[in-house]
Amino acid sequence: MNPQPADQRPMVAPCRQVPATAPFRWLKKGFADFKQMPMLSVMYGLVMMLISVVITYVAYQAHSIVLAIALTAGFFFIGPIIGIGLYSLSRQLSNNVQPQLFRCLRESRKNFSNAMVLSVIFLIVFLVWARAASMVHIFFPSMSSLDIQGWIKFLSIGTAVGAVFSVVIFCIGAFSIPMMMDRNVDTVTAVITSINAVLKNKLTMLVWGALIVTLTLIGIATFYLGFIILLPVIGHATWHAYKDTIDADAWELGPGLNQKPTSN
Repeated sequence: MNPQPADQRPMVAPCRQVPATAPFRWLKKGFADFKQMPMLSVMYGLVMMLISVVITYVAYQAHSIVLAIALTAGFFFIGPIIGIGLYSLSRQLSNNVQPQLFRCLRESRKNFSNAMVLSVIFLIVFLVWARAASMVHIFFPSMSSLDIQGWIKFLSIGTAVGAVFSVVIFCIGAFSIPMMMDRNVDTVTAVITSINAVLKNKLTMLVWGALIVTLTLIGIATFYLGFIILLPVIGHATWHAYKDTIDADAWELGPGLNQKPTSN
């Protein structure tokens, strides 16, 4: 399908119905991408691991588990934005272009404003979540005096509150950022497309979200060493999830593949 003129494009990019087993295929393709460019992927994973270590160290020095949870949640809230480099690498690879980490940063400057708009949206959601988390903490003023039952209540309420905001972020960022990376599309269209695709593939996206959470917990359990491999694989897999689910052919290809742009 050839790109359509701007006045003939739909408000939302069509999405495909994908089976609940699709996330496992996305991970398999993501790992295949990892193996094809291990140095770039591992370098990216190392950066993510170091950020996690710094967050943990700051929280430890502050002697605040609430701060640790908030910083960690904030890190993963902006994870989709941080993953732009990985999406770009998989995009280059799938288009038979020699993967270069800085190609996207060099040739995709025109999408910077859209990425910043999405970053602001994520930041607002995170700030609202942080406020909600602090309200939860009010009901547990003395963390040191909590017994096991108190800790269960605290973690259960905190997890429930965090889950609500995580779902919001997941719906917004699941496909919007890869789409903006791949096509010349505005933020509003990309976000609406992402939300629409998630809602039309609820079971599949539930499986995908569960896999992301599981792999993240594995990475944490390995003292973040697992992030060196797991986070790049998730990033690469997210690109394949977008390509498998979203039909964005009505929009022109974005920069980053050394192709000449076409006019609307």
